[in-house]
Amino acid sequence: MQTEVFLAGFGGQGVMFAGQVLSYAAMDAGKEVTWIPSYGPEMRGGTANCTVVIADEEIGSPLVQNPPAAIIMNLPSLDKYESMVKPGGVLIVNSSMVDRDVARNDITWVSVPCNDIAEEAGDKRMANIVATGALLALLPVLSLDDIEAALNAHMPGRHKNLLPKNVDALKRGAEYAKQHVHKAQ
Repeated sequence: MQTEVFLAGFGGQGVMFAGQVLSYAAMDAGKEVTWIPSYGPEMRGGTANCTVVIADEEIGSPLVQNPPAAIIMNLPSLDKYESMVKPGGVLIVNSSMVDRDVARNDITWVSVPCNDIAEEAGDKRMANIVATGALLALLPVLSLDDIEAALNAHMPGRHKNLLPKNVDALKRGAEYAKQHVHKAQ
């Protein structure tokens, strides 16, 4: 089985880190994985996206046209990438930065106030982890425990003190998604 996840937002929203955490968690769980980042010309505030491919067998190509899952952290990314999610797929939208609903009814989607939930969990920078938890609640390609283990194993030492808050943010995102999901019709 192979699952592709596309993540997009502004630079500084943690899109790349969320992709790396998914990649590390998959790798640590014994799966094959690729992570391909793409940056806009600006360091912060420009566009950023990445693609993560998780598979049980060798990955033939890391390039993805229509992923079955996406995390979208801002309105320009939703406008640009909403149409590329495969019909029947899953879309997570950061409603803290997006002021419209998803226009499609052929995908499962949820608008999660990621920034607000992250602040409630103790640090607004964890919006990406809230979105990751939401994704895994609707697309269980990895468990929340896999993500927690990856955070513990791969988080830089200077941020280890944030591990409990990240785990809380992850769980809050998953819980929110389960309660507010819009199923494909």
